[in-house]
Amino acid sequence: MYRKKEAIFRFYEELNDFLPIYRRKKPFVYSFTGTPAVKDAVEALGVPHTEIDLILVNGKSVDFRYQLKNDDKVSVYPVFESLDISETTHLRAVVLRIPKFVLDVHLGKLARKLRMLGFDALFRNGLFSQGISAC
Repeated sequence: MYRKKEAIFRFYEELNDFLPIYRRKKPFVYSFTGTPAVKDAVEALGVPHTEIDLILVNGKSVDFRYQLKNDDKVSVYPVFESLDISETTHLRAVVLRIPKFVLDVHLGKLARKLRMLGFDALFRNGLFSQGISAC
C-alpha cells in the first residue's frame, strides 16, 4: 500500500483558465500516491500538457517525465513571449500562436480540445455579451 503524498502546485497566466476558480492564481495542495510523472499530475488537474512551456520543481527546470516526490513545489508556466528562458528545459518544440480562436458561452469543451491540440483558444463565459468583438 502506498503512503499518501502531497506536492504544492502553482499555475501561471492563462493556464489558470483550466482550473476551478478556487485554485486559480495561488498555490494549492495536490495529493498523490506512488511516483507519478509531473505530466500526469498536471493533466489530472485539468491542464493540457500542450499548453505548457516550463515546469519548475523546487526552483529547477524539469521535463514531463520528472517523478513527483513528497513536498515538491511545482510551478507551471505557459509559453513565454517576452522573457528569455533559453537556458531552461523547454517542453514544447515550437511556439504555437497561429491560428487563434475566441470562443464564448457553450464552447468550453471545444476550447479545451483546441488547446490540447496546441491551438491558441480564448474562452470566457459571456465574452461577446460584454461588448468585445471577435474582429
